Amino acid sequence: MRRKYIFIYVLSCLLMSCGSVPLTGRKQLLLVSDSEVLSSSLTQYNDYIKTARKSTSSSQTAMVKRVGQKIAVATEEYLRQNGMSNEIKNFSWEFNLVADKQVNAFCMPGGKIVVYEGLMELVSSDDELAVVIGHEVAHAVAKHSNERMSQQIAAQYGSQILSAALSEKSTMVKNVAGTVYGIGAQYGVMLPFSRTHELEADYMGLILMTIAGYNPEVAVNFWQKMSAQSEGGVPEFMSTHPSDTHRINEINKILPELKKYKR
Repeated sequence: MRRKYIFIYVLSCLLMSCGSVPLTGRKQLLLVSDSEVLSSSLTQYNDYIKTARKSTSSSQTAMVKRVGQKIAVATEEYLRQNGMSNEIKNFSWEFNLVADKQVNAFCMPGGKIVVYEGLMELVSSDDELAVVIGHEVAHAVAKHSNERMSQQIAAQYGSQILSAALSEKSTMVKNVAGTVYGIGAQYGVMLPFSRTHELEADYMGLILMTIAGYNPEVAVNFWQKMSAQSEGGVPEFMSTHPSDTHRINEINKILPELKKYKR
């Protein structure tokens, strides 16, 4: 009988810890509160940005900030118009261009976006940069870091999480934060998301950039350029992303749907 009650309790806790991703509606496990995610990620981000070399290119830096701010405004507009205004408080947008030749970009929870100069060599317009920044912002909006942390906590601690009523959750969060964010001398960038997360970020990012007034049709050409770049070795940005063919096929499927988001 006791096991039955424990099972019901565990099931109830899991159900209360489920969330839905904006725009896609996919159910996800979220064991960690927004405040805990933001606190742990901000610590990692601040440690990284203190040592990162900011780009000296004023034009490219301005481009990153310009495109980033427009997508941030569009993101908040979408959340506000779709009954998710309470989510806006979780974002404190920041856009940085870092002097690093890696073909890469990342977004930490809370809207801390970093683009690398190496990636800018493949960007020929604001629209193409919007493909990248829209994708990264989508990771934050979809709470992919929270989901990844929750999955690791569940995998590492199992029934301890619920049997202790998450009383030790703060310790658990600290223990997995470093492996989830991975920013530092060893990695230099965020650890890769799953392919499910990447395809979801592609989809959401294209919608967000369209709402911001950018042309999503450039995404196909941009990813083709990224694919050509990868022939000499896979860029970090694409290391765990879906195959180029799969991604481009999925984007082509999405494009007709995006017409309803155009202004």
